[in-house]
Amino acid sequence: NLWKFPYLAGRNGGGIFVAMYLIIILLIGFSIILGEMAIGRHTQLNSYGAYKKIRPAWGFVGAMGILSGFIILSFYNVIGGWVINYIAQYLMGGIQGDSALYFNSFVTDPIRPLVWHFIFTLATGYIVIWGVSKGIEKYSKILMPLLFLFLVVIVIRSVTLPGAWEGIRFFLQPDPSKLNTESLVAALGQVFFSLSLGMGCMITYGSYLRQDARLERSAIIIPALDTLVAMLAGFAILPAVFAFQYEPGSGPGLMFITLPKVFQLMPMGWLFGLLFFILTFFAAITSSISLMEVVIAFVVDHFTFKRYNVVLTLTLILFVVGIPCSLSIGPWSGFKLGGLVIFDLMDYLASNILLPLGGLLMCIFIGYIWKVDAAIRE
Repeated sequence: NLWKFPYLAGRNGGGIFVAMYLIIILLIGFSIILGEMAIGRHTQLNSYGAYKKIRPAWGFVGAMGILSGFIILSFYNVIGGWVINYIAQYLMGGIQGDSALYFNSFVTDPIRPLVWHFIFTLATGYIVIWGVSKGIEKYSKILMPLLFLFLVVIVIRSVTLPGAWEGIRFFLQPDPSKLNTESLVAALGQVFFSLSLGMGCMITYGSYLRQDARLERSAIIIPALDTLVAMLAGFAILPAVFAFQYEPGSGPGLMFITLPKVFQLMPMGWLFGLLFFILTFFAAITSSISLMEVVIAFVVDHFTFKRYNVVLTLTLILFVVGIPCSLSIGPWSGFKLGGLVIFDLMDYLASNILLPLGGLLMCIFIGYIWKVDAAIRE
């Protein structure tokens, strides 16, 4: 949500996108996350194994989720590489001059983004090989609230910029004339993307829960905190976008263009920028290792390969698959399928098609295969 929600809101009508997102979180996000956790805890298995245990013919739904996670990693790791690059830049004093020019020169370079993409993918693979240790969990409990606090500070600076009010109004005031199928599908896709629904994560996490864990409580708290971060991200970025007269629908790079400009206007801005992107890196890699773990667990469980070899192979594959995603924003930007560059195509395929389809099939599965009474008992 920190990276993606603001630019999707900017691209899809601002307030009307936010309104659709909130409605979908309440009506669909809560239901799907509750259902996935229930399936996971009941079966104590990964996504594919969980569906297969209840009804063997439905294992394909879990496999589809695992495929979605793989597709997401192909472009998500590219974004992780951008974050590491920005950490390096702030270690050297920050982004000087026009942040939009810097970002465009970076992503259109054929080599530099690939180097950072490789480093991020390698870091993810390294952590997954050794398992997600108690150190990662322990530091998450410190660093994620710290990222939240930094976000609040950035919001305060952003909304007090001259000209920020236009961005606030754009973000909060729904314009019904901008409601269309595209904005609705984008909001639905972002709910699934940000809550990790339809990609096997929540079923896997559900399998770790104790029998006395209150699933309804988690199904309320997780979307609520997720939505809070989405709204803060919107307030951090969109008012600044209007204040600096950037294009709100400029795409995946919006965070990397707007926030460096905000940091330039803050005392010790280079330090704020450095800490912010370090914390963002930690948020990104905790997500990437969870997605990769879902794929690894499936391969290791069902094909009895050694974990070490599977992780090495998958790390290499993810780097190679991510190359076209990275180059499609720069040197290969002229190559499009269905009007989308490869990066956007992968994002659209996973977020707007596979994840919601997986959620729909899960609803049918609970209602007519596993049966409602069994789900309610769980």
